Amino acid sequence: MARQNFELGGKEVAPGTRRTIDLPVSVLSDHTPVTMSVQVIHGRRPGPVLFVSAAVHGDEVIGVEIARRLLRAPQLDALRGTLLVVPIVNTFGFLNNSRYMPDRRDLNRSFPGSEGGSLASRLAHLFMTEIVARSEFGIDLHSAAIHRTNVPQIRVSASREETLERADAFGAPVVVRAKLREGSLRAAARETGCDILLYEAGEALRFDEMSARVGVSGILRVMHRMDMIGGKGLGPRRAAPMQCAGSGWVRAPAGGLLRSFKEVGEGVEEGTLLAIVADPFGETEQEIVSTGPAVVLGRATMPVVNEGDAIYHLAATKADADARMARLAADLEADPMFDEDEIL
Repeated sequence: MARQNFELGGKEVAPGTRRTIDLPVSVLSDHTPVTMSVQVIHGRRPGPVLFVSAAVHGDEVIGVEIARRLLRAPQLDALRGTLLVVPIVNTFGFLNNSRYMPDRRDLNRSFPGSEGGSLASRLAHLFMTEIVARSEFGIDLHSAAIHRTNVPQIRVSASREETLERADAFGAPVVVRAKLREGSLRAAARETGCDILLYEAGEALRFDEMSARVGVSGILRVMHRMDMIGGKGLGPRRAAPMQCAGSGWVRAPAGGLLRSFKEVGEGVEEGTLLAIVADPFGETEQEIVSTGPAVVLGRATMPVVNEGDAIYHLAATKADADARMARLAADLEADPMFDEDEIL
């Protein structure tokens, strides 16, 4: 029996083809139409439907680059099932280098949305009805907020054991069991039976090569685990992800100038000096130290801080974080799928 066409937004995509479909979102005040563009890759052979989304927060641009590289991956030529890639969900924020929608709403607190609600709510509703409702699984790409940076990590709150297996297969250095937040895409999708892996890496409005490579490689590994692609070109991984049950922020004890001593991905012990906050006159200095063994998931990059600002994001672990990060970097450097001429 011949495989059926895939329908999206009133358009059809034949088996063995790909097509970019523009889903109408709104019209700007100057009459410029705004769409959410989706590239549909519909395999010749049956299989799962997976979506990959980026720029739900418009300034988190590393996901857009990951999506671009993913769409060029040769493994997709023999795809089983269907892949939906939305490189830019929040077009408004992306065009304005902003995390938010024009009305300052956070799109990732607006799901599942409604057809007649605010602009953020309408976009969330469109994504849920056109993308999530057609998918069995999703991978949502994020970075840290502005003036912060994150180590490549997967955040997951699984309703099925296979979701945890896919989180492990992704191959990021850290997997964090993170609670679902009301209004988030992950929470709304869970209600429909669609689990999501949330990939966090890098910082807003910036690219970095490790974050991009881990992201592309991880998505392909998940697709391989889902039997959507073969394993050719996927290099081995020598280090299993660090599993973290939770995390928390260490905050500035005072306002002033921040000097940071630990980077994301580094392991720290109890009492490790993370940073020092000093007043502009150099008369007082306050140390920020780790309260126990941990891996640095993220940190602030702004050297000027206020009392109470989040400075270091730590996840409790006794794993050898430094050795694991070194093995990850070596694996990525040797991975046969990453040809520098192809990437750039």
